Amino acid sequence: MKKFKESQIIQDSLSLSPRLVYQIIRIEGEEELARPLRSLIWAGIAAGMLISFSVLGEAILRTHLPDTPSRYVFENFGYSFGFLLVILGRLQLFTENTITTVFPLVSEPTPRMFLSVMRLWAIVLSANVAGAFAAAALFAYTPAIPADLLPAITDLSEHALGFEPGEAFMRAIPAGILVAAIVWMLPQVPGSAFLLIVAFTWLIAAGDFTHIVAGSVEMWFLLLTGGTTANTAIFSFFLPVLAGNIAGGTAVFTLMAWGQVKDELDEED
Repeated sequence: MKKFKESQIIQDSLSLSPRLVYQIIRIEGEEELARPLRSLIWAGIAAGMLISFSVLGEAILRTHLPDTPSRYVFENFGYSFGFLLVILGRLQLFTENTITTVFPLVSEPTPRMFLSVMRLWAIVLSANVAGAFAAAALFAYTPAIPADLLPAITDLSEHALGFEPGEAFMRAIPAGILVAAIVWMLPQVPGSAFLLIVAFTWLIAAGDFTHIVAGSVEMWFLLLTGGTTANTAIFSFFLPVLAGNIAGGTAVFTLMAWGQVKDELDEED
């Protein structure tokens, strides 16, 4: 009996080895790829709208916290609100898909699977951006947001779009890695998901990294209020940040995760 209990403890401690975490995320990715088009669109739009609470949360804290050197540290906790809504709500966020759907692709590197992944990426990204537009329009054109928050929203948006294209790309890489890390770690700490999401998304904000979906709310807000031009929004922000998030979430983190389990999977075959 004692040996059985010890064996069970050892087995439990190994139950979420990197290989099994990889398999969990791969299965989740396959399920995402199999979801109906309408489900992807609505979940993506909802994610784009709810991620706006990251911008709003940060703006609320910036507006109402005392203007001290430590305010920056605390106001960035507001950035976590939208991500909590989206991730715990199991909605479709593009930067999560850059890891979950790539695992099935590296397991089955065929043209059919590649096209399936590109289709899902295009649908989810488009839906996220559409949802971000709806949220930004609510901020800009309705009294839903208190007027005293608008200066902070404007400041945050101008800062997000204020980088040169090359710098915007580089700052997007850590954000892609951190979101991918959330995806990788969630199966291992299901009871601590809240703290995990808060910690990593706070780091994105505090590190001044750039995220394509949350940043799209700020991009649309400036476009709708005349604070930027379409050329700047697309070529200085959207495309560089999109490329950086993909590079961080897919090319860096996913390949690192794949590299540490590949030999084990080959042995299973």
